[in-house]
Amino acid sequence: MTATDNPCQSCGACCSYSSNWPRFTVEDDAALDLIPEKFVNDRLSGMRCDGDRCSALTGKVGTATACGIYDVRPEVCRTCMPGDPECGMARRRFGLPEIADSIPGDQ
Repeated sequence: MTATDNPCQSCGACCSYSSNWPRFTVEDDAALDLIPEKFVNDRLSGMRCDGDRCSALTGKVGTATACGIYDVRPEVCRTCMPGDPECGMARRRFGLPEIADSIPGDQ
């Protein structure tokens, strides 16, 4: 999938929506150990945020973004799909138009 095929790479709204959102839930210790410590919050309960923005997000929301830990991102990040209700809510907060349902084959 190329950057132009994936609306997430020109968005990043879900990663900037709330400092309470990127929480760890179903990850086991082995999965959590893969996330670099500098990106984990002080309570060890989720991702460290700068304001509402996940510290692993790079780029400018609505223009071009990327996840600095994409391969080891937490489950909550893996379940957010382009076009789902959470995506729409985050995009509205940033004044971005909603997008069609999930990208076929993206999981």
